[in-house]
Amino acid sequence: RGAIVRPEGCKWLNYEGEVAIVIGKTARNISPAEAGEYIAGYTIANDYGLHDFRDTDAGSMLRVKGSDTLCPLGPGLVTDWDFRGKSLRTYVNGKVVQDGTTDEMQWDMHYLVADIARTITLHPGDVLLSGTPANSRPVQPGDVVEVEVEGLGRLTNHIVTGPTPIRGDVGAQPTESEEVLSTALGGDWEFRGIRPPKR
Repeated sequence: RGAIVRPEGCKWLNYEGEVAIVIGKTARNISPAEAGEYIAGYTIANDYGLHDFRDTDAGSMLRVKGSDTLCPLGPGLVTDWDFRGKSLRTYVNGKVVQDGTTDEMQWDMHYLVADIARTITLHPGDVLLSGTPANSRPVQPGDVVEVEVEGLGRLTNHIVTGPTPIRGDVGAQPTESEEVLSTALGGDWEFRGIRPPKR
């Protein structure tokens, strides 16, 4: 039930309801068949993206995904959850905005852990996110966003405006480029993929 802070001066904060995989013991170079032995359990994540910085963070996503408060987890760790065939829904102000199942994922949870562990040693407490269903869209201050995963519960947060604006005297500034808008608004944006003429 914590607050998700959209910094003052930013407009394009998108929800992304996901399953979070929590590592239970050190994993390196394991097979998908072995991966379950290295997972402590699962919980829910909302992997918000602050797309105002998408142009300047291309390739790193540091501010887009790493800004304060943007990846809440919870409500608790479930240790005996079978990820197969489970529903995942995201709600904004009570309305379903994302609706999918874990069976629609391109790769299952065990494959994801094994893939990452090929080159990165995973340690107890590390968290991997599984990906989000279609229709990630912007939310506004005052909105209540909930992610519900069958068998894991419901993660609820509300959006607030940050107490201070983004400093203008240092670093990249928020933008509203074609890339920012087309990412934030997705296929619903009428000008997706159309770049303005050069001046």
